[in-house]
Amino acid sequence: MQTIRSFIAIPLSPQVGRNAVRLIEALSVPGDGIRWVPKDNLHLTLKFLGEVDNVEVPQVCKIIRNVTQDFEPFDLDFAGAGGFPNLDRPRVLCVHIDDPTNSLSQMVARLETELAEIGFKPEPRDYVPHLTLGRTKGGSRRASGDVLQRVKAHAEMRLGQMNVDTVELIASFLEKQGPSYQVMDTIDLGE
Repeated sequence: MQTIRSFIAIPLSPQVGRNAVRLIEALSVPGDGIRWVPKDNLHLTLKFLGEVDNVEVPQVCKIIRNVTQDFEPFDLDFAGAGGFPNLDRPRVLCVHIDDPTNSLSQMVARLETELAEIGFKPEPRDYVPHLTLGRTKGGSRRASGDVLQRVKAHAEMRLGQMNVDTVELIASFLEKQGPSYQVMDTIDLGE
């Protein structure tokens, strides 16, 4: 049996993706202590699954389909650079997401519950919608004051609104230059 490092995500619209890349370019400086997300790897994570036995992949896809069939496409608004868990001591630099219909949070809660039934460990913290732009690296796991100032200067920047109509199950392969992703399944909402 083989395992596949996997996660469930929403692909970004071209507009939101382009604007996220522009924001990373505005925030990043060589040697700033941040591991910025490569443009091809930008996505909205719903649930990190970890190592999944390849024989479990069809069952995971079935659960995703079961959950997403109850959700019609919905809009998300990407606005404001910030930090997670907070901007005072961020481990993650991100863009905040407004989920006006609460569909995203409800979908994640259902995925957590149904995946826990087949042995996937539920997240101990509540889901907070955010688009990861970069992570702190090194021993201190702290972003420099310069980086934080640049993030604060972009706190009101809007990346745009997008309609969510698909969810993907993605395989992640760790390589020397960083992770590479491969979509294993694309599932339409409401079907």
